[in-house]
Amino acid sequence: MSKILAFAGSGRKHSYNFAAVKKAAEGATQAGCDVTVVDMSEYADIPIFTEDLEAEHGMPEKAKALKELLKSHDAFLIASPEYNSGYSALFKNAIDWASRKEEGEKPLEAFKGKFAALIAASPGGLGGIRVLVPVRLLLSNIGVNVLGDQLAISNVGNLVNDEHQISDEVTVKKLHNIGKQLASMLK
Repeated sequence: MSKILAFAGSGRKHSYNFAAVKKAAEGATQAGCDVTVVDMSEYADIPIFTEDLEAEHGMPEKAKALKELLKSHDAFLIASPEYNSGYSALFKNAIDWASRKEEGEKPLEAFKGKFAALIAASPGGLGGIRVLVPVRLLLSNIGVNVLGDQLAISNVGNLVNDEHQISDEVTVKKLHNIGKQLASMLK
């Protein structure tokens, strides 16, 4: 069974992007994939990557754990918040650490040849669409095959319920569909 890792580039409590990626993960599960959903707030305390830090201390344990998760999955469902038209520092730091080659590994082993589907959710009118271009560029540059279809959800604050879950039926269907699309790439 194909394995998908689902996460949001946000460590914020009640993140709209985390709510979105969880709904997309449901669609991938319905399509027959084994999906692991990761809350990136668990990795928010990984030190900011520098080669000096890496040379002196090696890869931090949490960064290694996240890298192993990435390596053990065939594809990624990623929802990214938009911060000043770009992705979050948490997301970029996780990618930077996971891209580092360790002894016995192939270059970019956690990413090369894998697939990804992209989502952005924002309370604003553009739905985070501006972040999807830099996320796509970053992932493509490290060997990830990014699906052509992507999803930007605008005014997401109006689409969640009191439990901070996306409850709007049309939006849930779109999210399920992007998860199913990613799953279909793995068959």
